[in-house]
Amino acid sequence: MREIIKTENAPGAIGPYSQAVSAGGFIFASGQIPLDPKTGSMVAGGVAEQTEQVMRNLSAVLEAAGTTLAQVVKTTVFLADMNDFAAMNEVYGRYFQENPPARATVQAARLPRDARVEIEVIALAGKE
Repeated sequence: MREIIKTENAPGAIGPYSQAVSAGGFIFASGQIPLDPKTGSMVAGGVAEQTEQVMRNLSAVLEAAGTTLAQVVKTTVFLADMNDFAAMNEVYGRYFQENPPARATVQAARLPRDARVEIEVIALAGKE
């Protein structure tokens, strides 16, 4: 059985997908880009500011699913330019200081709305 997760505290889906799906004891969160959920606009700034907003969006989706970033087991980071890795990684690392999840980071030819970063996560359901 699967449950669709939806929250107004993160940007709504801009296509035929869900913000997240709960299934088999896991939360599968769709990739988040740096949109402000209140305005629907891209946040100002570079990849560091964009990564900060992406992490806030992911936190909101996971909270709606009844879990937290501490329960994340795998992330995939998509960068428009791998030269932005260090700036993204500095912000990302603040959110995963202890027992960080497994991660893949790839450069994508283009991200939705020309974002500099997009991140998707898989987390354990429940807070512990």
